[in-house]
Amino acid sequence: MSRPHVVGLAGSLREGSYTRVGISRALDAAEEAGATTELLDLREYDLPVFDADHREAGDAVALMDAIYEADTILLGTPVYHGSYSAPLKNALDYCGFDEFEHKTVGLLAVAGGGFPITALDHLRSVCRSLNCWVIPHQAAIPRARNSIEDGRIVDEAITERVDTLGEEAVTYANIEPDPPCFESTENIGADD
Repeated sequence: MSRPHVVGLAGSLREGSYTRVGISRALDAAEEAGATTELLDLREYDLPVFDADHREAGDAVALMDAIYEADTILLGTPVYHGSYSAPLKNALDYCGFDEFEHKTVGLLAVAGGGFPITALDHLRSVCRSLNCWVIPHQAAIPRARNSIEDGRIVDEAITERVDTLGEEAVTYANIEPDPPCFESTENIGADD
């Protein structure tokens, strides 16, 4: 059996992004567990605001191809107003069933405050509508400025959560997909 391929999509454009630190750590754990890995840094992609009439704008095809090639996709986001970031939403809008259906997805959220859970719930709903299999374990980094220093996670409990996400990205990379869920069968927007 070939090594699973895990990509991490960092949904932050900040230079010193805590989200990128978290996703990179999860990818390191996935590599240690036997996967090949790739960080998809949205700062490196030209992705205009999504317009359904121009699905191949900028670097959209390169991003979609990278996600399509993955066995597992790790989605990382900073928490903005209780949800996930606009850059991540925009990147996900370019994608659809071709890139996500029957794929394993892991979720990570990073918050300046103490409650990053709603962003994870929102991403879980998006993944359900694309008929993904979302890893039950999810990683949250609350109060990130206290947990990350010099580009690395310094809180032992958070490190363990993030490492577990990366390890489970490998463990469940080739899980047998469930039948389509109700949300995915009603998601005409993905084909719109």
